[in-house]
Amino acid sequence: MLKLSEEHLQIIRTHAESTYPQECCGILLGHHKTVVEVKPTENVWGIEVGEGYSRTRRYAIAPKVLLETQKEARDKGISIIGIYHSHPDNPAIPSEYDHMGAWQEYSYIIASVQKGQVSDIKSWVLDEKSQFQEESIL
Repeated sequence: MLKLSEEHLQIIRTHAESTYPQECCGILLGHHKTVVEVKPTENVWGIEVGEGYSRTRRYAIAPKVLLETQKEARDKGISIIGIYHSHPDNPAIPSEYDHMGAWQEYSYIIASVQKGQVSDIKSWVLDEKSQFQEESIL
């Protein structure tokens, strides 16, 4: 079960709606399964990372941003515990691409944005067989 506040969910909703029709992305900071900070980041797909598909179908967080965030979190006594991103005009279900880049210890929040409005938010974790399982959000 992933614990985050309504304020954290609102940050994700606002970010997802403001970047539509492109995917948004960001970092979840906290300890264990408790989020204490949500950090929106720029989707650098096709700018710094990746080619082919557009940002309407892919996302990437700049490696430098991940490293800086990891250091900032460590200085605050917390850790990166997950990643969030949006699926424009698609369900909040992990894609094959999402699965390829996932790490077992992270939670992955996906916000489904339908015609510019968030319609669903779900969290996912990899099980011991590296299959995504839905995780409750509290």
